[in-house]
Parts: sequence; structure tokens; C-alpha cells
Amino acid sequence: MFSLFKRIPSMSTADLQKEGAKEWTVLDVRTPAEYRSGHIAYAKNVPLNKIAGFTQKGDKKLAVICQSGMRSKQAAKILSKKGFDVVNVRGGMNQWRGTTKGGK
Repeated sequence: MFSLFKRIPSMSTADLQKEGAKEWTVLDVRTPAEYRSGHIAYAKNVPLNKIAGFTQKGDKKLAVICQSGMRSKQAAKILSKKGFDVVNVRGGMNQWRGTTKGGK
């Protein structure tokens, strides 16, 4: 009965910043406008409403981020059900202290 609710692992933005693009494929599930306003340089924008169609070449683990961690948690659940090795980035871009690309 308990196996019906698979727990999605999470990581902090600090851990993501330490490990970076070498270890992770980072998916930013915010809207394109939010993404353009500032994003992690190596993150790929795949909005939450398109995440079910996501495919990936290679076997890198997925780290999913949004603005606060709520949409990314939903996306991580969807990706996990599709068989991806995925983590949710807690706190999202609100907690990101690294450099960003785009925005003002």
C-alpha cells in the first residue's frame, strides 16, 4: 500500500550549484517568460505543461527547478513515473545564489 506513493528525492540549490552541469541535466519548468527573465545557464526550459512529452538522450540524472519548488515537484513526479532518475530542487530560483543567464 505504501509503495503507491513514491517519494521524490530532493536537493538544495547549493548542492546543485556544487555539482552543476557535469552531473545533472537541469530542467527549468517555469513558463518561457519566467525562464527568459533569468535562468541557470545550463538549464533547459521545459514548461510544466510540456513535461509529459520530455525525452532525453543519455543517462544523466534530472534535476527539476521552478520558481519556488512546487511546479518542479509536480514535474518530478511525472518524470519519475516515466522512469527517469529525477530530483526536485528545493526552494527553486528563489533560493538560487549562483549566476544566471538572461534577465536584467
